Amino acid sequence: MQHSNFHTIKFISVITIIVSFILSLASTKLGPIQDRNIEIDQKRNILKSIGLDISSYNENNIINEYKSRIKNIILDLKGNLITNINHADLKLIENNQTGQISYFHDQSEYLLAYESLDPSAFIIPISGKGLWSTLYGYFALQDDYNTVNGITFYEHGETAGLGGEVEKKWFQDNFIGKKIYNNDDELVSIKVVKGKASDVLNDEFIKHGVDGISGATITSNGVTNFLLRDLKRFKIFFDKKRTY
Repeated sequence: MQHSNFHTIKFISVITIIVSFILSLASTKLGPIQDRNIEIDQKRNILKSIGLDISSYNENNIINEYKSRIKNIILDLKGNLITNINHADLKLIENNQTGQISYFHDQSEYLLAYESLDPSAFIIPISGKGLWSTLYGYFALQDDYNTVNGITFYEHGETAGLGGEVEKKWFQDNFIGKKIYNNDDELVSIKVVKGKASDVLNDEFIKHGVDGISGATITSNGVTNFLLRDLKRFKIFFDKKRTY
């Protein structure tokens, strides 16, 4: 019996080592491919946020379009443009509780953004908790730094047909043309309401609200909350540009 157990344990150990080696090798080989796919998907969503129809684009089209239209931007927390640091130099740190992403270099925090040259737009990354997951996306403003150009989400784990509707065209198109500043020049962002915005909000507030997702109140509230939070981080910069 002991002899049999020894061979069983030996066999399992050998199999475990072999499987671990195969998985490690696969991870090493597939890692760069996965990283490239993530990069392409992020570039695709940045281009979508400025209103481009890239449904027929392949990877090379996306890369070339991105290079010709998008400029990477870094700001300090006072809204000043930083030119001696690149996006690749920043270390990403995500808050596991809120889903907020912060960027650091040499222990100093910076803001990462993108500028579209054609059409003229300013894009920021957005992220935060929904019901089941952290949602990651991009939010683009026109060159008045008030009017919404577009919003996209490139990663989330929300329920299909419910919170997962954040990735659908009907939901994202809701945001186009909305305003993030009110008549008193306060940054109020965009609220995802419960029901239809036109039924819930009056004329003064309709420009700051979009239709909610039926059956996905927590996801809708999450988008409302983290969008306001992320926009407020850029408020100093927006105010400088708006009074320029």
